[in-house]
Amino acid sequence: MTIEKDVAAHYTTDDLLERIRDGLRAAGANPDTPAPEDLKGIDEFHTGGVKATDELLEQLTITPHTRVLDIGCGIGGTSRHIALKSGAFVTGVDLTPSYVETGSRLNDLVGMGDRVKLLRGSVLDLPLVEDTIDLVTMFHVGMNVPDKAKLFSEVYRVLAPGGTFALFDVMRMDADGGLTFPFPWAEEPAFSFVEPAAAYMEAGEAAGLAFRSIRNRKDFALDFFKTVFARIEEAGGPPPVGIHLLMRDTAGEKIQNYVTCVQAGLIAPFELIFRKPV
Repeated sequence: MTIEKDVAAHYTTDDLLERIRDGLRAAGANPDTPAPEDLKGIDEFHTGGVKATDELLEQLTITPHTRVLDIGCGIGGTSRHIALKSGAFVTGVDLTPSYVETGSRLNDLVGMGDRVKLLRGSVLDLPLVEDTIDLVTMFHVGMNVPDKAKLFSEVYRVLAPGGTFALFDVMRMDADGGLTFPFPWAEEPAFSFVEPAAAYMEAGEAAGLAFRSIRNRKDFALDFFKTVFARIEEAGGPPPVGIHLLMRDTAGEKIQNYVTCVQAGLIAPFELIFRKPV
């Protein structure tokens, strides 16, 4: 698909692994044997970082026996975090080859290659067998997916009966108004598909998933970015290992546009949780 090629190109950055390793050196960490926490600044490429991850995971039951799939896994940060917290084996799937390659190498560097496996694939054609996953997570992915119905049908297919789908995406609010590009997820409108929460709920219901909960994280997001901006100003720039490494030289503009649109009530990050009936 042309859209998927555009999305993969948007997220592709040159020499990503080496720039992460350079950042680790600058931060005083060993680039050959970093600890998982050394990567936290870049690992969680979504609003709120690891705090947002944990606040969604707290609503779920994950044990060492839970079969977990993280779709749109990026460089594997959330996948590694889930594996560390729960002891579960986690499979991550992402569209961008450089993310999968970099993430797989990072898995090995932090000693988690046997607990996290990253695969290249589309969320619209997941490379997994049906009814084999207990929990699917998705963090800031749907904004790049025009076919929400197909996304949810694929999640339904791979989930085992009784399985859970928990997601955290940027969604449209009720306020009218155009969005100002670029954003972290798209340089231009051609591959940005930000839709209201109702579209996700309708797609989930059509796929056969039962809706469980929703939470608007607008205030959380604004507080998070207020703190981040203050830290950057105090430090005189971003940290050596940060999500700016994933966004080329337009990182500041992308994040500011996002925050401005959240403040204006045009968009906001939401959590939604669904369950596949037994």
